[in-house]
Amino acid sequence: MADPADDLLPLMGINLGRAHRLPDDDSQSSSEDETDESLSSDGEAEMEHIAGEEDMEAQAGNENQIDEELVEEDNPQPVEARHQRRKKKKLRLSFRRKSHDSDGQKPTIVNFDQSLPSSHSYLGNDLEDVRGRTILEEDSVVTMPLLLLPGVVLVPGQVLPLQLHMQHLVAMVRRVADTDNTFGVINLSSRLTSGDSYQNVSALGCTAEIFSKKEELDEPSGISTVTVKARGRQRFRIIKMKSEITGELMGKVRILPEMSLTHALDGVQIPSLCRLMAPPAEDPEDMVKTAVDRHGRVLTSVDLRCQSAITRLTSAHFTQWPSWVYKMYDIDWLSEQIRGELQSWCPASLPPDPVDLSFWVAHNLPVNDELRLRLLSFNSVVQRLRFGLNVIRKSGRLLCCEQCQEEISSKEHVFSMSHEGPLGAYVNPHGHVHEMFTVTTVENLNHVGGAYTEHSWFPGYAWTIVQCKRCHAHMGWKFTATKKNLSPRKFWGLCRTSVKTTFGSVEEDSGDLDM
Repeated sequence: MADPADDLLPLMGINLGRAHRLPDDDSQSSSEDETDESLSSDGEAEMEHIAGEEDMEAQAGNENQIDEELVEEDNPQPVEARHQRRKKKKLRLSFRRKSHDSDGQKPTIVNFDQSLPSSHSYLGNDLEDVRGRTILEEDSVVTMPLLLLPGVVLVPGQVLPLQLHMQHLVAMVRRVADTDNTFGVINLSSRLTSGDSYQNVSALGCTAEIFSKKEELDEPSGISTVTVKARGRQRFRIIKMKSEITGELMGKVRILPEMSLTHALDGVQIPSLCRLMAPPAEDPEDMVKTAVDRHGRVLTSVDLRCQSAITRLTSAHFTQWPSWVYKMYDIDWLSEQIRGELQSWCPASLPPDPVDLSFWVAHNLPVNDELRLRLLSFNSVVQRLRFGLNVIRKSGRLLCCEQCQEEISSKEHVFSMSHEGPLGAYVNPHGHVHEMFTVTTVENLNHVGGAYTEHSWFPGYAWTIVQCKRCHAHMGWKFTATKKNLSPRKFWGLCRTSVKTTFGSVEEDSGDLDM
């Protein structure tokens, strides 16, 4: 039997099918509006429209609550009926909140052309390609020009864009382009000790090989500028460096070797077991039986191939060492563990080669210059993978401001807008190179100025400068889509040197990896 009060409520203008907005939802929407205050004109109009709807819902909710109280006073009804109505309302609100939370946990869909950031299309399409490849012999000592870059640690395989305005650097690029197209890049970092700030030049660097360049001349002033795209090639350690009278920095460096260790069980592996580890000679299609129905749908599948329990680690049981010791130095196992840890960042762009994967990890992890240089200091790919895996597992979840430790984002929000990975090096028109990684969600950031599309590192997105709310330090940029079909609609690029991640005690040996 229907409740009499339910028939009276529609006559009084009360809509039971509309759930009231919770105070938590109002606070969350207001914080999101505050975060998005620098959107384009279309975005601002959309946000104002949404805010107007929320105010109307809140006002309607208040009127509904007052009308229900009046109905309860004029028409007394059993307590059980009132409790039942309140229970239904709570169920509707909980369902609405769950649907809102589930939408926030959906993976980020990227339909943006991810080749544009890695090709640095914002530099123009008129750069000339430079052909040729220079490979320096390992352990050789060579002399080459050096380029100091603050806050940048070049990694082999990484693309480095440069816009050089200083005339001695322009002359250096000209001379290098006429010889072997190779120069050295070393990190310049600032440190604070006992209240005094000083600059530290790293002894570890990486060679950069020019593969594209463009030279321009400003006729009124007679000043030349050069735009360069180079790629990191080989690691080196500085033996000696000096400054020439022209202002060019020259260095005598030793090219570091790239050591590839043999398999850990080569000395104890039993040759008679090797043939048992080979795949079966039979055709897999004949050994897998599948049953389907008349519509072609698979009902069941049975694998008749013999599953051998002998693996490449089986021989470890014949030694005095446990198998997990050998597993710690197994390249395939380390690569598999790293792929599992970083699968949410960019599952499709992880390099298949273990050496390239170790450099990819050194390049894309949001770590400081010190840890990144330690990753590059290892000559063995196994040690780089082990140390990188240890850093990934011991790194903190939160990404905080480097200066005031204010929470900015978390590792779960890191994603890739480029084929190279979530972190990349980009250059502004003034020639300053920024290493930046992309995230989907941030907090405690203020916007500085408006949104601009000129010289955007991500074509189709407008950029806005963001800074920390607490200490006003520069944190990076917010990117907002200017086209309706682009996804994501917005994301943030955080400077690697402006963000700090809390770490545990990361040992160089990395012997405490979880097996």
